[in-house]
Amino acid sequence: MSSNHQIASGQAKLAVKVVGHGDPIVFLHAAVCDSRMWRAQLDAVGASNKAIAYDRRGFGETRAEKEDFSAVADLLAVIDAVGNGAPTILVGCSQGGRVALDTALLHPSYVRALVLIAPAAGGAPEPIYPREIDGLMAGLKDAEQAGDLDRVNAIKAHLWLDGPLQPEGRVTGEARRLFLDMNAIALRSPPTGSNLDLAPTFHRLGEISAPSLVIWGDLDFPHIQERCRHIATTMSNGSGHILTGAAHLPSLERPTEITGLLAEFIDGCSERRA
Repeated sequence: MSSNHQIASGQAKLAVKVVGHGDPIVFLHAAVCDSRMWRAQLDAVGASNKAIAYDRRGFGETRAEKEDFSAVADLLAVIDAVGNGAPTILVGCSQGGRVALDTALLHPSYVRALVLIAPAAGGAPEPIYPREIDGLMAGLKDAEQAGDLDRVNAIKAHLWLDGPLQPEGRVTGEARRLFLDMNAIALRSPPTGSNLDLAPTFHRLGEISAPSLVIWGDLDFPHIQERCRHIATTMSNGSGHILTGAAHLPSLERPTEITGLLAEFIDGCSERRA
């Protein structure tokens, strides 16, 4: 059973989907996707839990006026509205992982556990790209300056879906079609204002005590792989899992494997609580 909601936070109406009943699990999407990146996981996790996913400002079906905002406050509004008032397992990919980490640091009572897939983190070192990736990043900048959004979308699919050192078009079919559709909406979204969350999470990871699983693919950007290893080993209750042959968005590329890892982690959290 699923339901759709519009939840107010500031001047935004956050588009939220809920599947199932039980303990709340909230899914936070990457900055090149929207909540549809979690379709396979929502259905599977929602069979025995309350699986919740929403579109952040500037993505998917969420509607927002231009205003400064807090992505963490938006998440808390979702949890308060549909999360049963219970501590929540947060599942975040990339920028969604950053929102999850910020929330765990600033509002630990809301967070039962974390699953972080190739997470960003406030205060992390700036990336240094190998020469091969530098060329792609320069092409992306040129396309952005030219306003060629279709080319921007294609390059981002190469970088984030295929992997920056892999052939363009490595990932095909529905995963690529969905990526291009989700990111096209984000690229054409009107400005939403500035995110006010500036927590230097990277340097305070040891303060986060929630059980945490960090997942990353070995085809992702080298600096992201390095960051993931650091996060997994620095968090006081963290562990890491490397996906061989996957890039930045394994919930699209390898949905069954990600669903299995999630189910195993969620079951372990339930056993630990019992």
